[in-house]
Formats: sequence, C-alpha cells, structure tokens
Amino acid sequence: MELEQILAILYALMIAFVCLFQLCLIFGAPWGQITQGGRYEGSLPLTRRVAALSSVPILICMGASITSAAGLSPYWEGWTGYAAIVMQTLSTTLNWITPSQKERLLWGPITSIMFLLAAYVVFIK
Repeated sequence: MELEQILAILYALMIAFVCLFQLCLIFGAPWGQITQGGRYEGSLPLTRRVAALSSVPILICMGASITSAAGLSPYWEGWTGYAAIVMQTLSTTLNWITPSQKERLLWGPITSIMFLLAAYVVFIK
C-alpha cells in the first residue's frame, strides 16, 4: 500500500469520526457549544439538527472523493478530489474563524489535519 492510500484511509477514518459526531448532535448530544458557531448551550434546536443531518452525505462524499483520488474505491472521477479539497478548505477556515473558542480549539486542529491529508493525496501523490 502506498503512502497516499494510507493517508486517504486516515482521512476517511477522520470523516467517519466527524459523521459520528454529527449523528450524536442529531440525536441530541449536548455539544452545541462546540459546533455551528457555539451559539447553543446543550442540544441543538431541531433546525440546527437538520443542518447537522445535511452535512453527513456531504462528508461521506468528501471521504469517497479522497479515497478515489488515492486509487481506492469507489473510483470516482479525479475532479471530485478537487471538490473535496474546496469543501475541506471551507470547513477548516470556518472552524478557525468561529466565534466559539471551544469549537476553534477542538475543530481547528482536526480540520487542519484533514486538509493536509486531503491536499497530500490530491496534489502531491
């Protein structure tokens, strides 16, 4: 297995972790302070849970795009890796500029690592 494949799998595992986090939010986990700008104490209101739900398929597609860019399943077109980089860049930026210090401290480093993994797979391989 080549380095970019290992890094793509690591990215996909991190995507799975973020999806699990989103699912916990959807089902009422009291983590409002570390997501979506940190505006909510405790559980997210229903409309914000729907936002969390809508992010799950996007995240799954991002993970599949990066594994595809590394030559792994599901073998999508190469442009999808670039689309995932755009989304990951947006996510990383938003997590570093959020008004919530708790969100910034947790998600800033995580999304930065995810960006570096995806960028290596797409641009350096």
